[in-house]
Amino acid sequence: MGTWKLRELIVLSVLSVVCGVIYLLFFQVGNVLVGMFGLIGYDLIFGIWFLVSILAAYIIRKPGAAFLSETIAAFVEVLIGSSVGPSLIVAGMVQGLGAEMVFAATRYRVYTTAVLMLAGMGSSVTSFIYGYFISGFSALDPTLVTAMFSVRLISGALLAGLLGKWLSDSVAKTGALAQFALGKEQRKGSITHET
Repeated sequence: MGTWKLRELIVLSVLSVVCGVIYLLFFQVGNVLVGMFGLIGYDLIFGIWFLVSILAAYIIRKPGAAFLSETIAAFVEVLIGSSVGPSLIVAGMVQGLGAEMVFAATRYRVYTTAVLMLAGMGSSVTSFIYGYFISGFSALDPTLVTAMFSVRLISGALLAGLLGKWLSDSVAKTGALAQFALGKEQRKGSITHET
C-alpha cells in the first residue's frame, strides 16, 4: 500500500473540490424533489453526495481516501456558501466513514463493483443514522423512515457505487490515470487480454 504520493494527494484534492461544487448544486435539485415528493425527495439523490469517496478510493486505493475526500468536499461546500454551515463538515466525515469502513473490511484490497456499491451503501447507513438523530427522523412515521432509508441505500449503491465506478473507468480508459492504482490495474488487464 505504501505512503501517499504527491500526485495522489493532488488528485484527491481536485476530486474533492469538484465534487464539493457539484454537491452544493445538488442541494437545489434536492429541494425541488422535496417539493415534489416530500422528505424522501432528498433520499432519491442522496448517493450523489457520497460520490467522491468512491472515486477517490477506487482510483487511489489507499487507506483514508474515502474519508479524506468526503471531508474535504464538505469543507469546500461550506467555503463556497452552503446554507447548512460548519455542521456540514461533520456530515461529510460521517459519510466518508461509512464508505471507508467497507474498504477497510476488505483490507483495501478489493475494489469490485459489488464492493463499490456496498461502500455507497455504507455511506447511506452512517449518514442516515446521523440524520436520524440530528434531523429528528424519530418524530416521523416509522413507515416513512423505513422508506427513506431503503431509498437512500439504493441511491448510495447506484449514484455513488455504480456511477463512481463508471466515471473512474471512463477516465482511466483515456490513459489519464496511468500512474494510479486503477490505471495500472486496467493496463495489466488489457495486456492479459491481448496475450
